[in-house]
Amino acid sequence: MTEFVIPVPQAASLAVEGQDARFPLRRVYCVGRNYSEHAREMGHDPDREPPFFFAKPADAVVPAEGEVPYPTLTSDLHHEVELVVAIGKGGKNIAVEQALEHVWGYSAGVDLTRRDLQATAKKMGRPWDFAKGFDASAPTIALLPVSKVGHPVQGKIWLNVNGEPRQIGDLSDQIWQVADVISYLSQAVELKAGDLIYTGTPAGVGAINPGDTVTGGIEGVGEFSFTLGAKP
Repeated sequence: MTEFVIPVPQAASLAVEGQDARFPLRRVYCVGRNYSEHAREMGHDPDREPPFFFAKPADAVVPAEGEVPYPTLTSDLHHEVELVVAIGKGGKNIAVEQALEHVWGYSAGVDLTRRDLQATAKKMGRPWDFAKGFDASAPTIALLPVSKVGHPVQGKIWLNVNGEPRQIGDLSDQIWQVADVISYLSQAVELKAGDLIYTGTPAGVGAINPGDTVTGGIEGVGEFSFTLGAKP
């Protein structure tokens, strides 16, 4: 048995709907600008760009319920609702035709973004890590296995703030569908069981503030509701 010089940190994991057993988390990948209107609202041309990716730490994934803490170092926190893909079988250079065979299940999550830090990083040509990968930056509901949800390719995806609609789209609006995303990403890194992929967000991203109630979901996948905590 391997010995360690300090206590081993608790493994990150995500709940599974209707089960006590949880899904262990290895890595978390996120697709940038995967909906045409969102790409345009961020000032980019979606017809010219292949998918690109950034990452969050696995322990940034927290339940999308109750109170989610408002992060430090920002006064411009933004919401981005996304379809989340859980990888159950690893691989590299995965063909599009076989990509969905690697999916264990799906969820709905929110990519929280410190937009002011992201804007500064873009302007200065620096990485986005602190803008995207902070504590509790990925509130996510329990996973649904493929056996229950299938492979969603269309359906409403939405997010409201204090009951006001902010983001409304359809999964069919994705520039790169799930199979394409898995195949493309597997050319850059070897995917392994336990990886999550956040597949991009529709238009309408905007600021949320302490005390706001954030609700939303994906048709056929599930819904979430959480409240932002006070500023640190």
